[in-house]
Amino acid sequence: MYPVVTLKPRKETNVIFRHPWVFSGAIEKIDETITNGALVYIKNANGSIIGTGTYSENSMIAVRIFDFNQTEINLDWIKNQITIANEKRILLGYGPKTETTGYRLIFGESDNMPGLVIDRYGNVFVLQISTPGTENLRDLIKQALIDLYNPEAIIEKSGMPTRKEENMEEAHEILYGELENQNEIEFKENGHKFISDPINGQKTGYFLDQKDLRAKIGTHSKDKKILNLFSYSGASGIYAMKGGASSVHNVDSSDLALLLCEKHAKLNKIKSKDFTTENADIFNYMPEKDTNLYDMVIMDPPALIKSNKDIQQGQKAYHFLNRGALRLVKNNGIFVTSSCSHYMNEEDFSYMLRRASVQNNTSLSILNIIRQAPDHPLSVYFPESSYLKTFICLVKK
Repeated sequence: MYPVVTLKPRKETNVIFRHPWVFSGAIEKIDETITNGALVYIKNANGSIIGTGTYSENSMIAVRIFDFNQTEINLDWIKNQITIANEKRILLGYGPKTETTGYRLIFGESDNMPGLVIDRYGNVFVLQISTPGTENLRDLIKQALIDLYNPEAIIEKSGMPTRKEENMEEAHEILYGELENQNEIEFKENGHKFISDPINGQKTGYFLDQKDLRAKIGTHSKDKKILNLFSYSGASGIYAMKGGASSVHNVDSSDLALLLCEKHAKLNKIKSKDFTTENADIFNYMPEKDTNLYDMVIMDPPALIKSNKDIQQGQKAYHFLNRGALRLVKNNGIFVTSSCSHYMNEEDFSYMLRRASVQNNTSLSILNIIRQAPDHPLSVYFPESSYLKTFICLVKK
């Protein structure tokens, strides 16, 4: 038996409808034996157990629910959840023997594993753990992956801001196995070759959530001169070149990212004269450029709104960037613009684009709206699982 968290009367509605978070304000009573990160049962005011989860004493999200039944969260349970998640990815056409060997295996709450991300690159698994409860399960998660996949290596890359909020230190280490070069893990995405750098790179070393966008960019790129802003590893540019683009200029403020751009060009046999890089701060870069330079501009900035308190400032930043980027697109060109912030919803994003368009005296027609790739599954029970949106627009001037 696990210790118990008891909810206030009429506060179990979210749990009944399978939302996996219990906020501290909904709690009536906590067993005295509960420690930070402990596995707990959730009881309603009538004393019925309505879920099993982990407790956090430092977060407004006091309990994260793993199962909406009275369950023991053990090795077999974890192996079962990973197996179910993997079967879904196989249905999507991902896997070690497919043309997409890099994908997200576990996406937190959407895969019934709150506080956990597992990205798979070939037979190397990279973990991100963001809560004390899931950190307590780390050894079981590692053993589950060993039992199921006999991996080459398991790496933890846990340095996200939520760990600081939980008073957890960053964790960067190889948990299992060995890698000849842990900075360059090669994998395939839709047949193209890429490198993940989980040690020095962002996230788990690569942005897996934009694979659907990259594929769509490839279909719009033939004979186009393209600017790729916030390029990171240049993956969108690789798809563009493979789709017939005449050239791609990748701009990022990270030397490491631009080095990855160059490595990806070599891996995919793209001529360096057609696939160029530049180190620049994008906020300063665009105002210095002439207008109407490119047939396509791609802009995928980092999350500029990370919490409710950042919304106003973040919306201004998105507006500044989009207004500046639109200047650089030729008449009848294509503008690809993304936001990976959950706090910038689609309606606000569309309103921001309208303002930027009018101020540039341009007209936008939406050709496609792309969301996160399906290995980052949306959950009908967990609206917070939706965060990424991209508008592909035709620009008229």
